[in-house]
Amino acid sequence: MAKNLLIVESPAKAKTIGAYLGSDFQVLASYGHVRDLPKSKLGIETDKDFAADYEIIPKAKKVLSEIKSALEKSDELYLATDPDREGEAIAWHLTQALKSKKPTHRVAFTEITKSAVQEAIKKPREILANLVDAQQARRILDRLVGYKLSPLLWKKVYRGLSAGRVQSVAVRLVVEREREIEAFKSREFWTLDAELIGHHGSFKAWVVKEGTSVPLELDKQAEVESWKKKLDKAKYEVESIEKYLGEMKPQPPLITSTLQQLAARLCSFSAKRTMKLAQDLYEGMETGEGSHGLITYMRTDSYNMADIAKKEAESVVGKTYGAKYLPATPNLFTKKVRGAQEAHEAIRPTSFARTPESLKAKLDRDHYRLYELIYRAALASTMAPAKIETTNVKVATDQKIGLQARGRELKFDGFLKIYPDSDERFEKLPELTQSEKLKLKSLTPTQHLTEPPARYSEATLVRELEKRGIGRPSTYAPIMSTIVDRGYVTKQAGRFTPQDVAGIVTDLLIENFPDIVDYDFTAKMEEDLDEIAEGDKKLVPVIREFYEPFAKNLKEKEKSIDKKELVQEKTDKKCPDCGAEVLIKLSRFGKFYACSAYPKCKYSAPYLDDDFSKKEEKQIAEEAKEKCPDCGGDLNVKQSRFGTFLGCSNYPKCKFTKSIVVSSGIKCPNCGHDIVKKTTRKGRIFYGCSGYPKCKTAFWDEPTDKKCPKCSNLLVKKKSGLACSQCDYAEEVSEASAEADKK
Repeated sequence: MAKNLLIVESPAKAKTIGAYLGSDFQVLASYGHVRDLPKSKLGIETDKDFAADYEIIPKAKKVLSEIKSALEKSDELYLATDPDREGEAIAWHLTQALKSKKPTHRVAFTEITKSAVQEAIKKPREILANLVDAQQARRILDRLVGYKLSPLLWKKVYRGLSAGRVQSVAVRLVVEREREIEAFKSREFWTLDAELIGHHGSFKAWVVKEGTSVPLELDKQAEVESWKKKLDKAKYEVESIEKYLGEMKPQPPLITSTLQQLAARLCSFSAKRTMKLAQDLYEGMETGEGSHGLITYMRTDSYNMADIAKKEAESVVGKTYGAKYLPATPNLFTKKVRGAQEAHEAIRPTSFARTPESLKAKLDRDHYRLYELIYRAALASTMAPAKIETTNVKVATDQKIGLQARGRELKFDGFLKIYPDSDERFEKLPELTQSEKLKLKSLTPTQHLTEPPARYSEATLVRELEKRGIGRPSTYAPIMSTIVDRGYVTKQAGRFTPQDVAGIVTDLLIENFPDIVDYDFTAKMEEDLDEIAEGDKKLVPVIREFYEPFAKNLKEKEKSIDKKELVQEKTDKKCPDCGAEVLIKLSRFGKFYACSAYPKCKYSAPYLDDDFSKKEEKQIAEEAKEKCPDCGGDLNVKQSRFGTFLGCSNYPKCKFTKSIVVSSGIKCPNCGHDIVKKTTRKGRIFYGCSGYPKCKTAFWDEPTDKKCPKCSNLLVKKKSGLACSQCDYAEEVSEASAEADKK
């Protein structure tokens, strides 16, 4: 019979650790949290120092029963939950739920290896109350915001909405980026590139502004022709040559945010997917020699790496690539992440001897790809810098027009030899000499259109939150999922697009609860939580400082906020049923037209604000004249999350429905069928081939019958003009032509 019971969070970890500890230990999993705040009520006694009313999670009752039974037969209890605030809190909740009087020890390790686990068992400690308080403070603050503010949104906007302390800030970032994009005015300009021939070969140079190395920008194509004429007859010679040898230093090993960003860019993994794969690698994977933890703990914001790991990495580098790939002195990464918990390590392999190649046949594709990223990034961080020779050449002409050329030659690859994202481009210039005469081979004018900022992807949104000090490693992935699940944003081609409600809620919060969505205030709250963890602040004063003004303001705003101003817009339309004014209203399925005399008059119609409007309105009107084929009743226009449809007026007795399919008038470029307007399950409009599923051609933006001059694919309509559906070609539409199109 095992003398000791050790509790971890997951069965995979239990299996791996159980193999390291032998028969003296029984290892069981808690399957994460065992207690939490109740779902049916606030669960916080705001008048009693914010005491939390925790209860056993229903799914944890069976697990706790098994743990209690095992504990009765054991002499001592070891709690080996994750080495962060969340893990510390789970350990504390286990002690509260088990109420055991047997000796209880907290053990923590950042890697699941035999030596690390056995060393932790030898050096148990007490549960750290400060870390538990920091986790509880976050949970209580999030509950107070969510359970107090969400009902207000239900009353003032519509049911089903939610607010969150960090979630709402993330939504604000997405909304403000979309508004930047909408307000952006594209500018056309031209640049001129020349290909010049010297004694030892040709090279490319660009025409520069006088006295600078900055490319010359010409506003009109007519100007380009004028400059081309001057350059065609010009005489060219090398004015000056400058060379310098520089170093490119290695990147630090990965932390949670950079892991998510790199995995998104190189593997197209979502933040949630990345963290699930990393959790598996941390907890233990079958390697053919039993289950082993392959990486250190993946929720970290520290660039530190243990000395023993650095030495092992340096040994692998020296043996594999040679001594010249080792730096003269070990690399130090002094960059700090705001609020970083420096006691943790960066994410690294538990053994550098366990190369990705040795595991390729033992891991599935996604686990292997993530392990390879982590391994290469960690190993590269210990390597020598790359050495790059840069050559800058100034070219003079007798037309007093200057040109500039730049070459980069990789003299020593250093860490770039293995870094996972080493996509640096190096192009060497031919040998040139001072005053060397050059010949013009060709001139290439290039049209440019300034582009708006890109919508956030998961990776760039995580980076922005981290830069602002908002959120922590354990919260990034849940935030990304929450803002989609709550219907505030959708993802198109991996980028976040806000829905109408996101802008309405963001504006409401900025105007009435500015602290909730203030970037600096939210970052300050994170710092307060860090100070609780460090023992410099106490839980109750931090929560009280936030809650008391928040609660007072909430009470005032419940009376003063006018729902009609938020979710209703006036129109010049009249209700076809009763003649009253028709309003534009907002529901969870988007905007729709409704009679202002509701509930006396229940007229409603879909809100159409795109180029399909007239066509769709006409088609809907025609189809709505038909009778229900099942019972002969009238057909009413209805709207759901899946779009506009016709439904029988005798519902619920008759449940006949008919979808409305509207053709764009554009033929599919792949099969010739009509391109029709469709709606995703999330309520997002897109345009797809009516020949689906045989043909899966689809566009997020409305297609046109015009073709791209670069690649011959269809152009689609953007707010700034037309753009190619496949390549980067774009053209701006003038206001006059846009108005003409509408007419």
